Amino acid sequence: MSLTIKVPPVGESITEVTLSAWKKKDGDTVQMDEVIAELESDKATFELTAEKAGVLKIVAAEGDTLAIGATVGTIEESGAPAAAPKESAPAAQPQPQVVANAPAPAPVEATPAAVPAPVTGGGSLQVKVPTVGESITEVTLSRWIKKDGDTVAMDEAIAELESDKATFELTAEKAGTLKTIAKEGDVLPIGAVVCTIEGAGAAAPAAKPVDASPASSVAQASNGKATTYASGTPSPAAAKILAEKGVEASGVSGTGVAGRITKADAILAEKVSENPQAPREIQGTVAAPAAKPADVAPKAAPAATGARSDRREKMSSLRKTVAKRLVAVKNETAMLTTFNEVDMSPIMEIRSKYKDKFKEKHGVGLGFMSFFTKAVCEALKDWPAVGARIEGEEVVYSNFADISIAVSAPKGLVVPVIRNAESMSLAEIEKAVAALAVKARENKLTLEEMTGGTFTITNGGVFGSMMSTPILNSPQSAILGMHNIIERPVAVNGQVVIRPMMYLALSYDHRIIDGRESVSFLVRVKQLLEDPARLLLGV
Repeated sequence: MSLTIKVPPVGESITEVTLSAWKKKDGDTVQMDEVIAELESDKATFELTAEKAGVLKIVAAEGDTLAIGATVGTIEESGAPAAAPKESAPAAQPQPQVVANAPAPAPVEATPAAVPAPVTGGGSLQVKVPTVGESITEVTLSRWIKKDGDTVAMDEAIAELESDKATFELTAEKAGTLKTIAKEGDVLPIGAVVCTIEGAGAAAPAAKPVDASPASSVAQASNGKATTYASGTPSPAAAKILAEKGVEASGVSGTGVAGRITKADAILAEKVSENPQAPREIQGTVAAPAAKPADVAPKAAPAATGARSDRREKMSSLRKTVAKRLVAVKNETAMLTTFNEVDMSPIMEIRSKYKDKFKEKHGVGLGFMSFFTKAVCEALKDWPAVGARIEGEEVVYSNFADISIAVSAPKGLVVPVIRNAESMSLAEIEKAVAALAVKARENKLTLEEMTGGTFTITNGGVFGSMMSTPILNSPQSAILGMHNIIERPVAVNGQVVIRPMMYLALSYDHRIIDGRESVSFLVRVKQLLEDPARLLLGV
C-alpha cells in the first residue's frame, strides 16, 4: 500500500513552492516524521516530512516549481525494515544509502534504526514548534525558560517563542527531563523540533541524531565550505529582484540554506550595485575601487579620546516586521497629515472634579484616552470614509469602530484593539485600555487582540512630543496623533488668556479620504473634546 506525498498549504498567500533539495534519495527507507525534502517559497523555507514509514519513490525533481497540492513523491510500505539485516547479509547492503552523508564507521551500522527519526517511544517525546497563526511560517527561539537537563512538569513553560507579531510560551506536553536541541536565537520553521522530554529510563543521547542529518553533514563538509546544488542559486523572489536590476547571481554571496541566495541577499546586492563607490562583497571577498593617494584620509587626523565601543544586537522578528510594514505604508499609500489644536480645559476640569469618585466606583482612573476614543467614535459616524480601508479595487466601510491603541511595549510598538468602542462607556474604555496595556508590557497579547482595527490613536505626548506626523497602521486609512499639553496664550472672546493646549495630527490615506473629510473629521473631534457634554448627548 502506498501513500501519496503532496505539497502542503504553507501560507495564505502562497500558491506555489520550489523543491529546492531532496534530503532522501529515491528508494531510501524513511521513518515517520523524518525530513525527506526542502521546499522554498518566496517568503520562507519549509521542511517536508514523511507521513509514515516506508520506501520513498520520488516524483518531482529538484528545482521544480510545484503548486500547492501537487504530488512530490510516494511512500511504499516496506514491512519491517529494521529486521531485514538479520535475515541475510545481502539485504543489509543497500541500507547505508539512508545515511550516505553521515560519517558512519561501517555500513553495517547504517541500519534504519540509526536513521535520525522522531523519538516517540520509550518514555521520550519530541516537542515541536506549534502552529501559532495562519500567516506565520517561522518563529525565533528568544530564550529558554528551563535549562538542559532540568526536570519539568506537564504544561510547565519551558521556552519563549517570538514571531513577527507576538510572543508565545512553549509548554511541556508531559513531565520528564528536558533535553534541548535548538539554541536561543535560532529561527525555526513551524513543526521544527525544539527539544525532547525524556521520561524515566529514557536515554539522553536519543536527541543527538538530529544533528547528523544529510543537510548538516553537507554543510560541515570541506571545513564548512561545501558547494551544493543550492550554492549560488537564488530563490524565486531573489531571482526576480536580481533580474530586474541586472545583477548577476554569480556576483552575490548567499546566506540561505547551503549558500542559497535569499531575497534579503538580492536586495543588498541591489543597493551595493547602485553605489559604485561602495565596496563589493563577491563570494566572500571584498573588492573596493582603487583609491588615489589624494583620496586617502590624512594620517595626521587627531585621535579620539575616551572610551569608544559599539554594541550590536540582532533585530527581533517583531522589530523587523514593524520596519517592513512602515516602509510599505510610505511606498503604497498617498499619506497626508492635517493639524488642529484643542483646548483641554473642559476635560481637565471634569477629571479634576470627578476622578476620585470615578475611581471609587469603577476601580480604574479617568484618563484622557477614553474621551478621545469616544470623540473619534462619534466623528466616525459622521465621516465613515475615515474608518474605511482599501481591499483590491474596493473600499470597505465598517458600521462599527474597532479602535487600535498604540502601546509602547518592551520589545517594540504594538497596537491592541478595543472592539466595538462606539458602544462602550468611558469606564469600559478605561478598563479595556488598562488591561491591554498590562498585557503589552508583559508580552502576553494574542494575535486576535492586535488585528482587525478600523482606526488608530497614538499618544506621543506621554514622551513629551509637541507635534508629529504619525504613520498609518495598514490596512487602516487614518490615525490620530495626540501630543503633550502645554499652557499657551490664546485669544478667547477678544482677550488673551492662558489655556492648556494640545496639538492634534490626523494622518490619512488621500486615495480614499479627501481634504474636506479629513479636516471636517478633525474639527468634529476638536468640538467634542472642547465641549464634552456633546459626548453624552450625541450632538
